[in-house]
Amino acid sequence: MRFIVLLLTLLSGYASAHQFTPTYPKLELSHMTGVRKAEMVLFNTRKEIRYYSLNVFDKDWKPVRFASENKVIPMDYQEIKYVNIYISNKDVPNAKYICSKSEILQSVRNPSIVASRICSKLK
Repeated sequence: MRFIVLLLTLLSGYASAHQFTPTYPKLELSHMTGVRKAEMVLFNTRKEIRYYSLNVFDKDWKPVRFASENKVIPMDYQEIKYVNIYISNKDVPNAKYICSKSEILQSVRNPSIVASRICSKLK
């Protein structure tokens, strides 16, 4: 009986997140001198989310300077976007994680919507 209750409890919850790949990106040479680049893919699997923000962190989760075409990316449901993250050679030794986070609009008042953050660890 306990097994059935536990199984029902585990199956009743549903967590929705987006996809941010690759899991372990490599920083490669970019077209700019003194700058490295990581090529990332963002996939919106959430109907209620329309924006994602990007961040780069060090091993202690402190922000690291980076550049991208957009730091907040507008996306439709099931849309895929290819994102380049640029980090200066000076900041590369500190960069550890590249993260995307779903952004919930203030006008959305649904308590069941949960923000998701997915981080990729740099090799």
